[in-house]
Amino acid sequence: MAAFAEQTLTYTIDADQRGERLDRYLAMQCGDASRVEVQRWIKEARVLVNGRPAKASLRLATGDAVELLRPPRLEAQIEPEQVPLHIVYQDDDLLVVDKPAGMVVHPAPGHLTGTLVNALLGWDPGLARVGAADKAASSAEKGAALSGLRAGIVHRLDRETSGLLLVARNDVAFAKLQRQFKTRRVEKSYLALVEELPEAASGRIEAPIARDPAHRQRMAVLAENRGGRRAATAFRVLASYVSGLSQQRHEFALLEVDLLTGRTHQIRVHMAFIKHPVVGDRIYGRRKQRIPCPRQFLHARRLVFTQPTTGQRIAVDSPLPSDLQAVLDQLTPLT
Repeated sequence: MAAFAEQTLTYTIDADQRGERLDRYLAMQCGDASRVEVQRWIKEARVLVNGRPAKASLRLATGDAVELLRPPRLEAQIEPEQVPLHIVYQDDDLLVVDKPAGMVVHPAPGHLTGTLVNALLGWDPGLARVGAADKAASSAEKGAALSGLRAGIVHRLDRETSGLLLVARNDVAFAKLQRQFKTRRVEKSYLALVEELPEAASGRIEAPIARDPAHRQRMAVLAENRGGRRAATAFRVLASYVSGLSQQRHEFALLEVDLLTGRTHQIRVHMAFIKHPVVGDRIYGRRKQRIPCPRQFLHARRLVFTQPTTGQRIAVDSPLPSDLQAVLDQLTPLT
């Protein structure tokens, strides 16, 4: 373990973050700190909003400047590891990794080894420097706060979600790719098997998402005046199935899902919100699943982005993994 000195972290609230409680916002930014710990920092006047101390319950406004003097803390040394990586695209500026299900992206308490960061550092130790200047960790990168390392990773996937992840190989590419994500110029498409058949062949879900106040490890659809941030998901039905594994008839739909925003657990929360939970999702879906599924049926199948140096538009695809294909093989297609 290594000791780290106090840090001064600054954040500027954008339109998508307005209305968020101060303590909740900082807990999401500092992914290795609990909300209780953040509230203690606020009471100790370690947090300023627009240059003044504020209460934990303050609702943030667009343009607010938040400054945090973070206390010293102990952090684990994240070691390079020779973990196999499936790299499906690479050039001098970036690489695209096809992450397997079960791999954690960023180190976090209880997951200090075998992560994608460990694997990337084993592949190229120089990646430890990429993104290091970006001190204000976003919610999408919250796990990286444990080690202080981004290793070039500009977005993330849940542990049990497989598929494509974009990694920058230098700071210029990192900043440009981050900007593409922030301005919604990266196209992200997923495959998801959901329960029941949607009424329409395609649709769009617009429902704000925030951390569930009753269950802090979960996200939930919450009104913007309760801290919800805009979230939009589009879907299209690719195929329909019926299960013959029991006496009851259960229908399922294979969807192509496009993330139009990038909230934590967005697809899982939105599909559960419209009563079509992702198969295998025991947090937002059924505790007792209707068909055997080894994990949540969610795969990041396609990334489309702009190469940061050449300006070329690049599309990368990933086939459905064998464990999820086996789930489809047990179902009967509907015609």
